[in-house]
Amino acid sequence: MTTARRDTYTPETLLSVAVRVFNERGYDGTSMEHLSKAAGISKSSIYHHVTGKEELLRRAVSRALDGLFGILDEERAGAGRAAERLEYVVRRMVEVLIAELPYVTLLLRVRGNTDTERWALERRRTFDHRVAELLKAAAADGDVRGDIQVRLATRLVFGMINSIVEWYRPDGRGMDEREVADAVARLVFEGLCRAP
Repeated sequence: MTTARRDTYTPETLLSVAVRVFNERGYDGTSMEHLSKAAGISKSSIYHHVTGKEELLRRAVSRALDGLFGILDEERAGAGRAAERLEYVVRRMVEVLIAELPYVTLLLRVRGNTDTERWALERRRTFDHRVAELLKAAAADGDVRGDIQVRLATRLVFGMINSIVEWYRPDGRGMDEREVADAVARLVFEGLCRAP
């Protein structure tokens, strides 16, 4: 007797399919029908795991946000000079982005059209603000350039990191997450640090 395919689906595997479809079609352009076809299960089977597509979105963006906020709780993000902590956070942001690529991609594409999207945007702003505070502290210490507005520098750093979702593909032939993190850190900190 063959086990029905729906029996093999778990909330985690369903989430993975939903994130792929959301990234391909956009959240607003995805229906429960699209999700059921992509998963190869009925809509009622999806409802067995979640209340609807917004719950899937919330779980997905929560996974990305938890990864990012988790960085700020790591020991090296809280100890040492602000510039050292900032460099650590920047490297880890790249590593988390790559490790959770589909989830972070989805997070970066939310527009604020639903309660979940507005919640995610607010959490992103909180994270951005905390990183900007590190940059501001590093500038106050004299360890990074003070001639560039902190807000602008923060946006440029986030822009560089966030652009990784557009080109990075973990196909085994390119750079690994550490190489990308090292390259980003070099570009950011050689540009931000004062000349000796």
